[in-house]
Amino acid sequence: MIRISESITLSDDEIKEDFIRSSGPGGQHVNKTSTGVQLRFDVTNSPSLTAEIRHRLSGIAGSRLTNEGILVITATNKRSQSANRKEALDRLVTLIRAAEKRPKNRRKTRPSFGAKARRMDNKQRRGNLKRSRGRVQGSEE
Repeated sequence: MIRISESITLSDDEIKEDFIRSSGPGGQHVNKTSTGVQLRFDVTNSPSLTAEIRHRLSGIAGSRLTNEGILVITATNKRSQSANRKEALDRLVTLIRAAEKRPKNRRKTRPSFGAKARRMDNKQRRGNLKRSRGRVQGSEE
């Protein structure tokens, strides 16, 4: 059982782990053993997630989500398999927690009268400054 938050817990059978050869630190050991982890989580068919969280998670996941709705997280940065497993699981938990947060609704606002007046005054000053940079008229030799 993986506890994401008070309302979300994932059962162990919802997550599938495959072990792959990884690059990175480890020297020759890396070339001989499968220390990398490829974690797969079926977002579309998960009973632990609500439809709202599923929708947000699929947006956050981006290219890590397959066409079938499976989230694929690959962790190959650490030297040991257990550390890579922990890192992949931590990334999954972070993604689900981010999807759980409801985005704030934008409230439309208008600029105040004073802000409009300051803007127009600034534009007027700037225009006058640029106008004064022109050629000097009237003094021909």
